[in-house]
Amino acid sequence: MTPPVLVGKTYCVKTFGCQMNLHDSERVAGLLDSCGCICVPEADDADIVVFMTCCVRENADQRLYGQASAMVSAPKPPSGRRVVAIGGCIAQRDGERIREHIACADVVFGTSALASLPALLAEAFEGDGRAVEVDTVEEDRPFSTDLPSRRESPFHAWVPIMTGCNNFCTYCIVPYVRGREKSRTMESVVAEVEHLVADGVREVTLLGQNVNSYGRNIYGEPRFAELLRRVAATGVERIRFTSSNPKDLSDETIAAMAELPAVMPHLHLAVQSGSTRVLKAMNRSYTREEYLDLVRRLRAQVPGLALSTDIIVGFPGETEEDFLDTLSLVREAAFSSAFTFIYSRRPGTPAAKMPDDTPHEVIQDRFDRLADLVAQQAHDANQADLGALVSVLVEGSSKRDGDVMVGHSEKNRTVHFSLPEGASPEDYVGKIVDVRVEEARTWYLRGTVEGEPR
Repeated sequence: MTPPVLVGKTYCVKTFGCQMNLHDSERVAGLLDSCGCICVPEADDADIVVFMTCCVRENADQRLYGQASAMVSAPKPPSGRRVVAIGGCIAQRDGERIREHIACADVVFGTSALASLPALLAEAFEGDGRAVEVDTVEEDRPFSTDLPSRRESPFHAWVPIMTGCNNFCTYCIVPYVRGREKSRTMESVVAEVEHLVADGVREVTLLGQNVNSYGRNIYGEPRFAELLRRVAATGVERIRFTSSNPKDLSDETIAAMAELPAVMPHLHLAVQSGSTRVLKAMNRSYTREEYLDLVRRLRAQVPGLALSTDIIVGFPGETEEDFLDTLSLVREAAFSSAFTFIYSRRPGTPAAKMPDDTPHEVIQDRFDRLADLVAQQAHDANQADLGALVSVLVEGSSKRDGDVMVGHSEKNRTVHFSLPEGASPEDYVGKIVDVRVEEARTWYLRGTVEGEPR
């Protein structure tokens, strides 16, 4: 039932962090729409400001504290009252203690409590502003996929297939704020994709903290390869998935990637370090050699595969020899892109208690050396597409030039092209086009459209 006090209220959702948070934000927006609220682009104009948070790295905490605390001095909305809600992983981790950092927080709702948000907001509006309304209960909560959604894109959709993680990497806070692995049934995932396809969606991204272990808690063993085949059978044109833990990437999944045209030839496979010693300290459950063997098997079965990864620099106790192992693995794996991070100590994780006296300037130097190598490999990988005809799902106009369109290729490369004479962006957004690549830069491709959009 819609709380009457929310009808007509304006809202703005600010999102930090991973794709799961983006999906949760779409559900929050859908919920508020269903309550009669009105979306506005700027927080200063909103009666309700929702921050969907991430606590994987410290800078995400700091960004939240800065932006949320700014609401104290922000101009009041026309209604005269603003309610600030904090959701996501930081909310799950800190609960009511969020008020210690964000005095203006009125509502706190955890990763499993999206459905309770309207009631919490109503209580906050009807209260005196001194109490914070909190819900961080995890048990016996349905998946957020049962809630209404306001999708950011009409042609792409995030589809969570599971939540939580059982791996407990020593640096990672996710199992503590997202809980243990919990998979949706295969039938519910397939039914959602069928509905999305009927609604005009052309690309889906299957989401989970470790999609390769999908189904273990329901079926007794992982069944991700089977899910890929079932999703492909819906007729959706493009399938992507993230995240993948190397220890659980099975031969069956690799075979499905190779055999299903809808599964895009791009895989994000986080390695985190190229040193077996550091991987053991991280509790990653594979060695350097096992990771590289997996890469060889992937490339043998999926020719032209674009491989991206995550790498942490400066994990406690990392030596120069360990770091050189990481550099050599990056070269051997030939990643087309990588997200690189300086280790961020997360209270509550085992790694936070590990001693380390490596000077920051040494860690920064290693990070810079890795970033230079990653950029060079990204540039080299893009040269392989120079002169090629690539298939691009067009997402919109460039922010810098309205006559330049932007999309992503099957390998997840960013592609720019100029509108043909007499065409408008509406002719191309959400369509798939063939682009002849004429320029290959480090982080994007540029070319000319050949043929008609489809």
